[in-house]
Amino acid sequence: MRYAQGGGLTDAGRAARERIRLQAVERFEGGEKNREIAAALRVSERSVERRRRQWREAGASGVYSKGSPGRPRLSDAQIVRLERELERGPLVHGWADQRWTLSRVKTLIGRLFHVSYTVEGAWRLLKRHGWSWQQPARRAIERDDSAVELWRKEVWPRVKAPRRPVEPGSSSRTRPDSP
Repeated sequence: MRYAQGGGLTDAGRAARERIRLQAVERFEGGEKNREIAAALRVSERSVERRRRQWREAGASGVYSKGSPGRPRLSDAQIVRLERELERGPLVHGWADQRWTLSRVKTLIGRLFHVSYTVEGAWRLLKRHGWSWQQPARRAIERDDSAVELWRKEVWPRVKAPRRPVEPGSSSRTRPDSP
């Protein structure tokens, strides 16, 4: 995470940053050099250069904050529609079973609203609106416990085994070719 608050500046932090930007505009208009402005406002020269370019291109309004890039991309009405569609179930939307996976939710959002989300973004969106992951209340009737146990005993140890056998006499913590 970039900020200690868990994802952005506080309102007071944003207001302070906005004041610094406006002070920079006043200094641009006064003809001060980037190095002087950076020292006076205690920001990097690079930041001052970026703000000066924005000021030249769009005036004083160009240096104002554009807001968080992580703001939700769906409107409140779209969220309501998404929830309605999720409640209808995956079968209605063409999937073969009744499981909503994050990948399916991501795909549904793209189909309905032509907005691209990552799987993680879809999870954050759902979580922010009170949705949670679900776990079946009981095991599937089709489950074969003996096959699961056989897999655990025979297949899993082979899958879990180290990729390289450890040479006799060498420590497992050091590589054989290390000095």
